[in-house]
Amino acid sequence: MALGIKPFTQGLHDVGNHCYAWVQPDGGWGWSNAGLVVDGEESLLVDTLFDLRLTRAMLEGMRAAEPKATGAFDKLVNTHANADHCNGNELVAEAEIIASSATARELAAEPPDRLAAIMRQAPNMGETGEFLIDCFSAFDFEGITPTLPTTTFDGEREVRVGDKTVVLKEVGPCHTQGDILAYVPGDELIYTGDILFVEGHPILWVGPVGNWIAACDYMLGLPVTTVVPGHGPITDKRGVQAVRDYLMYIRDEAKARYDAGLSAYDAAMDISLADYDSWGDAERIAVNVATLYREFGTTPGPANPLGAFEAMAKIRKVRAGNLRHGSDP
Repeated sequence: MALGIKPFTQGLHDVGNHCYAWVQPDGGWGWSNAGLVVDGEESLLVDTLFDLRLTRAMLEGMRAAEPKATGAFDKLVNTHANADHCNGNELVAEAEIIASSATARELAAEPPDRLAAIMRQAPNMGETGEFLIDCFSAFDFEGITPTLPTTTFDGEREVRVGDKTVVLKEVGPCHTQGDILAYVPGDELIYTGDILFVEGHPILWVGPVGNWIAACDYMLGLPVTTVVPGHGPITDKRGVQAVRDYLMYIRDEAKARYDAGLSAYDAAMDISLADYDSWGDAERIAVNVATLYREFGTTPGPANPLGAFEAMAKIRKVRAGNLRHGSDP
């Protein structure tokens, strides 16, 4: 079932009343979305992109649409610490940069040059390196200046953009340590960061999964009609419900296999993803199950990002082979 409410096309989408989404197909690894809220001559940007080239193109598009408000951006919200949502921060360094306290700590601990160094080594990293190159070779991580939040909060914070209120709601830890949602009640609009991957598999880096499910419940309880996900097409509450259903399914399937004594890898390979075969990046099941197993009480599976990518590379290769031979993915 298609979950988008607008065409899934590259660039700036007007979602009403001087609010916008910047959308990047295909929504897979690194191809994140961002947002813009304007009122009068004031502006709030929701996230930047994975590299400077992409962020510059986005800012040019936004400035063309709202020239009076975006000559200099007033506020930038980083929804979480993943680099594809904040590596372009230096290009709007004039803004007040707002994030949760946990996100600010994560950003300080993961400078962009670490990813640049990993990608320089990727050709020498075998199967894992091939996977990294496949995911990230379209992006340029060299020469990015870390630009950290200037304002942090815990829990909930309201900010003003002209006469508009934007409610920042901390729902992490789940996808990352400090995920937040940016809700614009006057426009029945919410920017979700990576709490929503629409038509793509979510990735549970941190957990607990219960926080993520609760975040979906929070969104389902809001009077929103437009939902801008961190990845994938612009959606509505159907997109929220689909992610909630996925998380509950993976949680329950992983728990059954944990109780049966399967390893995290064997569980990830055993769980059927047939109902999600149209969603991208199915290899993320490796990370999701490993994180759930830690939550259930053990610590198997990858213990670091590189280990996670090694596990995903292995599972993607095996699942691709299974598909070629006609077995259930």
